[in-house]
Amino acid sequence: MTLEEFNSSLNDAGPPEESGSLLKAMWWDKKGNWEGAHNLAQEIETKDGAWVHAYLHRKEGDVGNASYWYSKAGRKIFHGSSDLEWEEIIKALIQY
Repeated sequence: MTLEEFNSSLNDAGPPEESGSLLKAMWWDKKGNWEGAHNLAQEIETKDGAWVHAYLHRKEGDVGNASYWYSKAGRKIFHGSSDLEWEEIIKALIQY
């Protein structure tokens, strides 16, 4: 799957079946379902899962919680827009 294909899937009723849980979480986040995205992300105990979890908490404004998850992900706190970080995460997850 490419970034373009993933972005096109945002017009669908649900995330692409072939995408993993983290991509599905990011899909739901972009569709405005933060809670659904968070429920998926918090179940993934990997560095990528921690990164998505950090992004979601930063986006909601919980910087303290986000800092914890960025640390678990081995990443520095992202200081750009949520949209830029969203795209960076998608690219990393699909190996763009």
